[in-house]
Formats: sequence, C-alpha cells, structure tokens
Amino acid sequence: MENQSFLQQFFKLKEKGTSSKTEIIAGITTFFTMVYIVFVNPSVLGDAGMDKQVVFVTTCLIAGFGTIAMGLFSNLPIALAPAMGLNAFFAYVVVGKLGYSWQVGMGTIFWGSVGLLLLTIFQIRYWLMASIPLSLRVGIGAGIGFFIALIGFKNMGLVVANPATLVALGDLHSPQVLLGILGFFIIVVLAARNIYSGVLISIATVTALALYFDESVMFHGVVSMPPALTQVVGQVDIAGALDTALIGIIFSFLLVNLFDSSGTLLGVTDKAGFSDEKGRFPKMKQALYVDSASAVVGSYIGTSAISTYIESGAGVSVGGRTGMTAVVVGLLFLLTIFFSPLAGMVPAYATAGALVYVGILMASSLIKVQWDDLTEATPAFITAAMMPFTYSITEGIAFGFISYCVMKLGTGRWHEVNAPVWVVSLLFLIKFIWVG
Repeated sequence: MENQSFLQQFFKLKEKGTSSKTEIIAGITTFFTMVYIVFVNPSVLGDAGMDKQVVFVTTCLIAGFGTIAMGLFSNLPIALAPAMGLNAFFAYVVVGKLGYSWQVGMGTIFWGSVGLLLLTIFQIRYWLMASIPLSLRVGIGAGIGFFIALIGFKNMGLVVANPATLVALGDLHSPQVLLGILGFFIIVVLAARNIYSGVLISIATVTALALYFDESVMFHGVVSMPPALTQVVGQVDIAGALDTALIGIIFSFLLVNLFDSSGTLLGVTDKAGFSDEKGRFPKMKQALYVDSASAVVGSYIGTSAISTYIESGAGVSVGGRTGMTAVVVGLLFLLTIFFSPLAGMVPAYATAGALVYVGILMASSLIKVQWDDLTEATPAFITAAMMPFTYSITEGIAFGFISYCVMKLGTGRWHEVNAPVWVVSLLFLIKFIWVG
C-alpha cells in the first residue's frame, strides 16, 4: 500500500483520472508499438558502417533513459527514441551519398541537437516553429515520409537503380523482395485493424521466414550480455563536423528535429486532452528540456538524435495519462538490451516495410495543405517532392523555403512572409550560389 501511495502521489494518478494498472497497460501498449525501432535503427545505421549489435544496445539505452526522464520530470505519457528520418538522412545521404565518415556524420546530428537545446533554453523554440508557415512544415514532414519510403522500397529490393530510367521495378521472383512486400502488408493490415504491435509482428514473421528461405540469414541466439560499446560510443567526431560545408546539413537536422519533436508533443498532449487552444500543456518547459537534452546525448553516444514518438498516442488511447506510462516504456527498453543477438539476425528487408509504413503516416499530413492556393501548395509540393528526387532532406527544405518566397513575392503577397522565412531562404540561396 505504501508503494501504491507513493505512485499515487508522485504521478498524481487520481488527479489525472487513472490508476497504476491502467498506466502499466498503457506503457506496455506504447512499448510494443515502437519497439520496432531497436531493429530498424541498427539496420539503417549499419548501412553507414556502424556496428549493428552495439547500435541495438545504445538505441535501447537512450530510448530507455530518455523516456524515463520524460516520465519523471514532465509526468507525461510520452516516449522517446531515435528519430526516423534523421537516421535515414544520416546513413544514406551524409554518409552514403556525400561520402563522410559515420563519425563526422553523427557529429552533424550532435551540433543540430545542440542547436535545438539552445533554442529551448532561450525559449524561442515554439516562436520559431510558429513562424514557419504550415505549408512548409507539412511539406517537410511529408517529404521525409516519401524519402523514408523510397529507402524502404530500396531495402526490400522492390525499387532498383536503372541507368536509362533512373529507377525501375526489382525482381519479383526474388524471395527477399517477396518477403519484404509480405512484411509491409502485414504491418498495414494489422494497423488498419488497430493491432498496435503490427510492426513488431511483421519483423518477427519475415525474419523467421528468412531463416528458411535466405541462406545469408543465420540464428545467433536470443539472449546474451550486451557487447562492448567502444566501437560506437566515444567515436563521434564532434570537431570534424564543424566544417563550413556541413553547415547546411547541421541546420537541416536542427529544423527536422524541431518540427518532428515539437509537432509530436503537441499531437500527443492534444489527444490526451492536456493542451489548450494555443498548444500549451502542463510542464511544457520540462518536456522540451528532456526532449532536446536527450537528443544531444543520443547523438553523442552514436544513435542519432532522439525525438518524441507519435506511437505514444497508442498508450494514451488505452488510458495512459501520466509519466508512469513513460517510465514503464523506458524500463522495458532497458530490459530489451539483453536481446542484442536478435539485431544481427534481422535482414534489411524485414525492416523495410516499417520504413514504408512510417512514410505513409508522415505523408498523410499533406491533407492540411491549401491546394487551391498555389502560393501555399507549390512550396509544400516542392519541399515534399525534392527530398526523394534529390535524395536529400536538406535540398528539399531549401527549395521549399525559396519557392515560398518566390510565390509570395511574385503574387504581390510578400507581406505574408515573416522575417525567419526570409532569413532561412537567403541563407540557402547563398549556399547554392557559393557552395553549390
């Protein structure tokens, strides 16, 4: 009873209209909706040359401690984990396309996260977010969705390179392609039926089938002590990332994390009934500090910046109302550390469906665009389309901001463009002129 009383008092369970049992169930629900990240993140970062088993452990660590901190300091049922989109941009563009080492690439995420923390400390984070037009915010989110989906299709082998047509359909007779497609449809069908653990079920099913159909996939055991983390932790090149050629990338990481984490916080707190008409919610400052500080720590230990997860809404939907939900999620992530052998067994095509599914969720925000107003529709479309077509989140953001200014200026509506948008557009224009 004393323990029950402590939980009641610390998390204010009665005041929030919930109970410890409800909070535990909510925590388990949220965990199973987002635990896929411990398999997807190592798969993505592994393509950048990082040790998958180590990334599996560090992903669990930062998700665990970051989410517990969110629960304890903000008393909100919100979970944190490495951000989808940021990790893909890092692995396939900064490292894969531009040729930087993963150590330097992770350093750019670190500085972008430091920038987000400074914006939070000086209390200009929400002012900046409110200054960015809705069409650009939506375009950025949707563009990242398309970019992630393209990577998912590539990882399952459904889309391949073609010198004549740029891209083409892959080999539909390949077991890997068929298993990747199967994994995707398992996810979306289960999601449509409101089965929260669909992504995890898909990854487990495809990996099990891969053990039979794919000779390159081998069983390495289930439980073990965590591997040494020295191959990743402490290897991030923070100084090397302070290169003038990387300023645009650092700025892009900052913007993406700003919109992603802030937007998710607003969405989940609104769904839980915590926020007012202006988007403010209890202990908002503490939540922002935990969110941005965790992003810095996550990138420093080599897991990419972490962000609030929209999957937190799953726990809210079954009654989660306090930080106790988040603490349960965090503890489950820490327990998952001892299952690192599973990470090395999961093939890329087993997690590809999850990437496409996340793309669908992110692209759905395009419904908010005023399509009958070309000064709003054009920058939203340009932002979203240029990310996958240029294989770069940075270029998509740049063309989106510049096109917004051009459209407003060309139609005599220049007064609708605020100072931050003019400044960002000018900076990107200078980058294109002097850097390319």
